[in-house]
Amino acid sequence: MNVQGKPTRTIWTEEGDDGTWIIDQTCLPYHFVVRRLTSAEEAAYAIRTMQVRGAPLIGATAAHGIALEMRRDPSDPSLDWACSLLMGARPTAVNLRWAVERMRFALKPLSPGMRPEAARRLAATICDEDVALNRSLAEHGLPLLLQAWHRKGKVSPVQVLTHCNAGWLATVDGGTALAPVYAAHDAGIPVHVWVDETRPRNQGASLTAWELGQHGVPHTLITDNAGGYLMQRGRVDLCLVGTDRTTACGDVANKIGTYLKALAARDNEIPFYVALPSPSLDTSLRDGLNIPIEERDPSEVTHLTGQLPSGEVASVLLAPAGTRAANPGFDVTPARLITALITERGVCPASEEGLRALFPERYPETP
Repeated sequence: MNVQGKPTRTIWTEEGDDGTWIIDQTCLPYHFVVRRLTSAEEAAYAIRTMQVRGAPLIGATAAHGIALEMRRDPSDPSLDWACSLLMGARPTAVNLRWAVERMRFALKPLSPGMRPEAARRLAATICDEDVALNRSLAEHGLPLLLQAWHRKGKVSPVQVLTHCNAGWLATVDGGTALAPVYAAHDAGIPVHVWVDETRPRNQGASLTAWELGQHGVPHTLITDNAGGYLMQRGRVDLCLVGTDRTTACGDVANKIGTYLKALAARDNEIPFYVALPSPSLDTSLRDGLNIPIEERDPSEVTHLTGQLPSGEVASVLLAPAGTRAANPGFDVTPARLITALITERGVCPASEEGLRALFPERYPETP
């Protein structure tokens, strides 16, 4: 996608450089900062502190972290240590486990001498696969926006409400939930995005609004609680969100607040779509309430980061000093509230039957 008119990925390597480069998303939208990772520890830190975030990008970063460790020390203990370190960096996004296990499975049988190059190639492959997968999400999601535009008589923009950031910043490139939005915009279909601020980290305000602006997509920032009002007033045509983990039966874990948007959409008979790349599908779980939910630092609730008139970026206290705060990072939207899942293989009902039809290899047992 575009940053100041230049096509850019969120994670990349450079010729002749042993490191891996990332966009430090904690600096956005005030500063565009890139950082060089040189070790598994630095990759784990980037994931844990949300310098990189979004389920697909977390997985890609973990893969690169293992590749960096194999360049330093390709021994069995080093491989096991790096996999364990990165697996524990964040708990909810299943892509992290998927990427680490894929790297471990591929590297474990190899001799130490073969591992550095094999790890480098596989990490690059995982990144390229993510880009291709997101392109397929765009292709399968685009008709939904086109249909919405036709229903409106092609006289006004398609109004999309999204939550958190499931754009290209959450992936290697292209995005998941925003992939069809970018495809529609690039195809000349007028589209406007209502961007939830997404408290407490404001990833909608700081990331989604920033990347949509960079690509020239019309958008309006709203408070998290304004979505229901807009739906009641007929100002939302469809909701489109991402997922950090989706169960075998179609329950979806996504950024905290997604469940409430799905409830409001159901009450107002507005389609609620989830963009699901297959690495985010966890068929080992059936009930979404069994998905581990990350509990983050309470200071994200009690404090807010912003830019002062001087240009300085500062964190300010919102609540009375000493106020206790809870900060679950995700909630679970039951499959019954989801209109459909958009995958790289097509659009399907949010159900085991729907998912099984598209991904039979992920359901080897007899139903």
